[in-house]
Amino acid sequence: MFKKILIANRGEIALRVMAACREMGIATVGVYSEVDKSALHTRTADEAVFIGASEPAESYLNVERIIDAAKQTGAEAIHPGYGFLAENADFARACQDNGIVFIGPPAKVIRDFGNKTVARKMMVDGGVPVVPGMTESNLDAKRVAAHAEEIGYPVLVKAAAGGGGKGMRIVNAPSELAAALESAASEAKAAFGDGSVYLEKYITNPRHVEIQVLADTHGNIIHLFERECSIQRRHQKIIEETPSTAVNDELRQKMGEAAVQAAATAGYVNAGTVEFILDEDGCFYFLEANTRLQVEHPITEMITGIDLVRRQIEIAAGLPLDLKQEDVTARGHAIECRIYAEDPANDFFPSPGKIVCLKEPTGPGIRNDCGVYQGFTVPVEYDPILSKLVVHAENREAAIERMKKALADYVVIGIKTPTQFLADIIDSQPFREGNTLTSFIDTYFPSWEPTLPDKDLAALAFIADGMAGKRVADAVAEGPAEIPLPWQTLGHWRL
Repeated sequence: MFKKILIANRGEIALRVMAACREMGIATVGVYSEVDKSALHTRTADEAVFIGASEPAESYLNVERIIDAAKQTGAEAIHPGYGFLAENADFARACQDNGIVFIGPPAKVIRDFGNKTVARKMMVDGGVPVVPGMTESNLDAKRVAAHAEEIGYPVLVKAAAGGGGKGMRIVNAPSELAAALESAASEAKAAFGDGSVYLEKYITNPRHVEIQVLADTHGNIIHLFERECSIQRRHQKIIEETPSTAVNDELRQKMGEAAVQAAATAGYVNAGTVEFILDEDGCFYFLEANTRLQVEHPITEMITGIDLVRRQIEIAAGLPLDLKQEDVTARGHAIECRIYAEDPANDFFPSPGKIVCLKEPTGPGIRNDCGVYQGFTVPVEYDPILSKLVVHAENREAAIERMKKALADYVVIGIKTPTQFLADIIDSQPFREGNTLTSFIDTYFPSWEPTLPDKDLAALAFIADGMAGKRVADAVAEGPAEIPLPWQTLGHWRL
């Protein structure tokens, strides 16, 4: 087993990996940029190495500096977390070339799955159901138009590299195709440095359902059931749950077997996720594979009791899986809400700044993977995710009620967060009924506005309680230290 691991990431995911390492008796190395000198992951790591300026290209995306930090501290392995270099085949190869274990799949697997047309062809060859469409990228309008006519409109133009909805256009008629190709290619080039695009059939009213897999270096592959990730805003997941309300035992088995087959076809090793589109008729199609730990991995951990980060580390160390498929069981229901520094009342515009007061929800079945603290200044340079709020209960109805309370008790003063928006979704009748299609927000929340006073107004109570001035300044200066404030026993916020 490794004695020391470097975590090439920041925020809550870096802290999550450090927590697993600590339980396993493994020392940790954190890396930080100029703006993250006082970040929580910097403070928490056993050692922390400065790797450059705040711009990602100068720090968290700088392969040479991260490799140097691992060598300098004697780290035997690197965990990439998610985002940044987590799905960068060149980084995985650089680790290998420098005698450092990359905690993830082989570079070739990352490269193959990183190109969606290559991945689609590989899945077709492996017998995994794939959305009808092209298996090669092409910008020739006539050839693409011929494919579109063959599979039928509407169609979807997609970037061959990258994700997150960038380089993606829905085309409903032939007259829209040329413009969609041009704009998608341009956006993909700017976002990923690769303007290649391809075409696939657009599935109307789908669900986004993914399967978690674990594969070791000894040929053992298992799946850990599904996660439904259909609640999305601009193709970005914001609420995930497991099990899916649309998946029964028979379908779950079929999707799990397909995910295992996809992993086997690709020669996959470590933790990964095979993502599927599920249509209204219960047919599922391969969408893509994420060659890393997913943001939403905690809900799988909650229902299975399996620590995915620990398993990643064990697999990377060469240990065989001690689980067979029949050993994996699920209990209860789990939901995750992503908490971002953004203003839902202002088109979800990023909301960086200083966190003046932070009150995290607690209680049975509540887990908050948080990467910030009271007094921390949320930077503008990185993805604005602050934390992942997760609840687990004996059934879906109980999990919904638990999440409602947890969101009501979650308070961040000084910046904006979407907790009320998320609570309104969770409490809505369509969500309760399980109508969680990818069009959910556009259908039911097209122009959301807050109905309760802004939680920042609660700062007025500081004055009413004689807590203003020096007390607030002391709270900010003391950072994550425990400070007895009246909010800590207030429960649901009220003025």
